[in-house]
Amino acid sequence: MSILNKIVVASHNEGKVREIRELLIPYGVTTLSAAELSLDEPVETELTFTGNAELKASAAAIASGLPSLSDDSGLVVDSLNGDPGIYSARWAEKPKSEGGGRDFSMAMWHVNDLLKLKENRSAHFVCALCLAMPSGKKFTYLGKVEGEIVWPPRGERGFGYDPIFLAEGDVKTFGEMDPSKKHAKSHRARAFEKLILNHF
Repeated sequence: MSILNKIVVASHNEGKVREIRELLIPYGVTTLSAAELSLDEPVETELTFTGNAELKASAAAIASGLPSLSDDSGLVVDSLNGDPGIYSARWAEKPKSEGGGRDFSMAMWHVNDLLKLKENRSAHFVCALCLAMPSGKKFTYLGKVEGEIVWPPRGERGFGYDPIFLAEGDVKTFGEMDPSKKHAKSHRARAFEKLILNHF
């Protein structure tokens, strides 16, 4: 039995929190989100997925006094020089003049628009998962899934760029896939396998 029976999910992204909760259910872990605890969302100043995951998890662990789990993930499109990459969420940010918030339909359209003159539509999702302890100790695990960008978007499930990402060997996008099937093969699931192996 794990001593990690309560963990803060260091995110204000409801889709990400939901997916992490679902992945931890079989291990009897109670999860609290950073939003539920009214924790500030730190500015992501690092230049890698790993750096940002560690920054967010450490901030939540120190603020809450509980082990904290952070995921920094994004879509890396090969022919766009790795963009949107660590800026995947920022590509979805709407101007304050339009009410702010995030619009992933706009972000997906932007990715496809930039790919119109490109033959190579290969891409991959990356997930850096960091478990940080209030003591300052950190454990980081990486997961990756290869695939390609499809257009138009397909499916209402998942979140973010899922409707335009088709993993290698699949006929359904992550947006069309049953959540249990996505959890079995996604970048986040691959990082979680390493976390579970080492801590549960």
